[in-house]
Amino acid sequence: MIVPIIAYGDPVLKKVASEIDENYHGLNLLIENMFETMYNAKGVGLAAPQIGLSIRLFIVDASPFAEGEENETDPRAEGLNGFKKVFINPIIESESGEKWGFNEGCLSIPKIREDVFRHEDIEISYYDENWVYHEESFSGYAARIIQHEYDHIEGILFTDHLSVLKKKLLNKRLHNISKGQVETDYRMKFPLKK
Repeated sequence: MIVPIIAYGDPVLKKVASEIDENYHGLNLLIENMFETMYNAKGVGLAAPQIGLSIRLFIVDASPFAEGEENETDPRAEGLNGFKKVFINPIIESESGEKWGFNEGCLSIPKIREDVFRHEDIEISYYDENWVYHEESFSGYAARIIQHEYDHIEGILFTDHLSVLKKKLLNKRLHNISKGQVETDYRMKFPLKK
């Protein structure tokens, strides 16, 4: 089932999310709905707070990055084809390598993209959808997508990484999103819409 994506301005996007356990009610259906919602919105990642649930869960499917012509020769795009994962109660254990910029967007902040600088490499521990524990390392675009989604469960948006001046320049557009004054081709829930 496709569910609405929570828009910028909703307090759930700024909360640090809570851990869950394997008895979390309806977890498999929730994960299925999240993938369906993400694919419908043409995203590569979706965190539970983006559908109104303040829990430490996010999903990724980076296949669209692998398909891009410009990424065929980019070493940061290696291993993205079939890179589909569920992260439950993740902890980024370390971030390393050079920070590099990429023009990021977010399903909760439609029609805005800005350069965000993130570390090249991460180490992360997490449980998958079968409650199998993993400790893994990721690099390049995979690491970036994970860092972006991880920020969501920490109550951080990609706009929080921008300079004060850049945020000031985006202020009116962000306010308009919070009021529902933006068009998308996917369902959204706006906090201030009258």
